[in-house]
Amino acid sequence: MKNRKLKPKAKIALIILTSLGGLLILLFFAYIFLSSPVDITSNANIEVKIKSGMRTNQIAAMLKKRGLIRSKFLFKVETKLRNKPLKASTYILKKNMSLRKIVKTIGDGNHYNPDVVKITFKEGETIKKYALEIATNTDNTYDDVIEVINNKEYLKKLINKYYFLTDDILNDELYFGLEGYLAPDTYEFKNKKVKVEKIIEDMLNETKKRLDNYKDKIESSNKSYHEILTLASITELEGTNKENMKMIVGIFNNRLLHNMNLGSDVTTYYGLQVEMKRDLTPSEFATVNPYNTRSSSMRGKLPVGPISCPGKEAIEAAVNPTDSDYLFFVADKKGKVYYTKTVNEHDNKVKELKEAGLWIW
Repeated sequence: MKNRKLKPKAKIALIILTSLGGLLILLFFAYIFLSSPVDITSNANIEVKIKSGMRTNQIAAMLKKRGLIRSKFLFKVETKLRNKPLKASTYILKKNMSLRKIVKTIGDGNHYNPDVVKITFKEGETIKKYALEIATNTDNTYDDVIEVINNKEYLKKLINKYYFLTDDILNDELYFGLEGYLAPDTYEFKNKKVKVEKIIEDMLNETKKRLDNYKDKIESSNKSYHEILTLASITELEGTNKENMKMIVGIFNNRLLHNMNLGSDVTTYYGLQVEMKRDLTPSEFATVNPYNTRSSSMRGKLPVGPISCPGKEAIEAAVNPTDSDYLFFVADKKGKVYYTKTVNEHDNKVKELKEAGLWIW
């Protein structure tokens, strides 16, 4: 069989096609590389200001200089292909963002405000701690916050606005009427000049969202919103996870039914306004006040109000507790919770933990 030789024109065409194919492959890999993140390992924020009237090539040059893109040309191509104008604003970009993501971010625009204040309020903390956070992050003082929170006329306005707030929060025995009602979370405010009332009502709006899930169940139960949040606030400090929080609320309910003291140390600390950084004395534990569930006057009673601001899991536990025959519980240093039915079993468990070096105090 004879070999067929390609004609000169066919050879030229083959060479051209092969070259074009090679070029396309080269261009494809070049595109992949040039459009990839400049530094996939970098998560650092880089603030970029796109001023009104800036042209695409100016923006491309700035991004290249800041080390955010590999190719000014490809940035302009991507912008053209997207057919969407780049918007003036201040952006937070990162070197681990792809070229396409950077173009999209600037094309979509934003409402970035460098004066925005973010405040994180942690679960299980008190109004006093929240007041310190507000004072630290805004132009309001600690005293400003406390004054607003203790203003009875303001509290009455809030009662009219939120279904879960009742005259319970006007009780003169309460240290702070809104204790337990402000939802722990991270909030954003326009700037440091934000008013205390704005902060409080944003937090109450979040509380409303959380309580809306349980509204029917709470209102058909034998407990008020105030009692639910009081139980949740104690459980937030006594439990370590949703499961043992639910068990603890169930035990508290059993103790109330048996006309027993709740016997929760965290209520004693709150009643004395002492931080849980030291042991209390026997006389302190016996102090009579409407918060201290260890005192002789508190048999079968909840504290007069919440002792902390509970999170979602603690509220869930207060609404949907676990039923059991237990009347006592104790936690060790590692956070494990033990449940017992009699005072003898409880005392033996405490003794066992002490001997094992696991006693929390």
